[in-house]
Amino acid sequence: MKIEMVDLRGQYLHIQSEINEAMQEVLASAAFINGSQVKEFSRNLALYNGIKHVVTCGNGTDALQIAFMALGLKPGDEVIVPVHTYVATAEVIALLRLVPVFVDCDEDHFTIDVNQIEDKITPRTRAIAPVHLYGQCADMEPLLEIARRNHLFVVEDTAQAIGATYAFSDGTRRRAGCMGTIGATSFFPSKNLGCYGDGGALFVDDDALAERVRMIANHGQRVKYHHDVIGCNSRLDTLQAAILNVKLKYLDRYTEARQQAAARYDELLKDVAGIILPKRTENSTHVFHQYTIRVLNHRRDALKAYLAEQGIPSMIYYPVPLHLQKAYIQEGKGIGTFPVAERLSEEVLSLPMHTELTLEMQEFIAERIRCFVEK
Repeated sequence: MKIEMVDLRGQYLHIQSEINEAMQEVLASAAFINGSQVKEFSRNLALYNGIKHVVTCGNGTDALQIAFMALGLKPGDEVIVPVHTYVATAEVIALLRLVPVFVDCDEDHFTIDVNQIEDKITPRTRAIAPVHLYGQCADMEPLLEIARRNHLFVVEDTAQAIGATYAFSDGTRRRAGCMGTIGATSFFPSKNLGCYGDGGALFVDDDALAERVRMIANHGQRVKYHHDVIGCNSRLDTLQAAILNVKLKYLDRYTEARQQAAARYDELLKDVAGIILPKRTENSTHVFHQYTIRVLNHRRDALKAYLAEQGIPSMIYYPVPLHLQKAYIQEGKGIGTFPVAERLSEEVLSLPMHTELTLEMQEFIAERIRCFVEK
């Protein structure tokens, strides 16, 4: 029994004929750039998300960069961002000569601690960039209210939570990435909706802003060779769009499979000492891009090594908080500045999570974890 962290081959084999047919259509048409499948996928994903515009691009990092470019932020403007996340969220902010302002995370759910945001707002603050981490949404209702009161943009990083829904107090529900000013996502192969290469997209409801996003992603041009704004070259190729069109039909089924796997982990690990299982928020569904436990008593690294010896992969997302990364060190923001993120960086461990995970695999993983804890 071989256990994969992400079983892309197994997933492919279930939809092999549909994927191959979709790819053959692109090959036969030879429309490898901006083929009809790109527009079709954009329409289908917009319908799925209940949003007016989906603008595809080259990858998730490009999506974030294009989002901030489209908002017209100026060098020196500040963007509030969680300190416990992948570097891309802060990377594009710094790349555009904006200033990332870090905020600690919610210890229970790992997303940005909304209660700390207002204390970080200054006259130079222009935006908040919440990250929907590991598969569930940040607490968006109070975050959006803070943004409204302070006239701030909200750029959602939803690379890990596509398909998740957030419930507002008035009963309305919105998809992850479709609540703020702009949403940005990635179609990296291991994502819940992943292609077979690189890919990304932006979610926008405002017509004028969507048009600006399209222009920026296409060298700043609306009409070929007429460049109205400074842009970049970032696009989803037609083969990847064709693949995503097929996989989008299965996204809800994939989500259900991940949620069932998470429920099995919960049951198998519920009484294991020294382990904290992932908690769910009341307002958001969880699509389990990762199933991330916390290992207490400074035993995380030893457990990871033990699992590897048993043929069980695991991953640490993320071992170094952003404020301690060499590229993002700020004066007076050393060890102890963000205690929750620093503690989590020493405790979090993500177990295998994918659509092909079986009960037999999970029982073996849980038995090995139990064996380690009890020895």
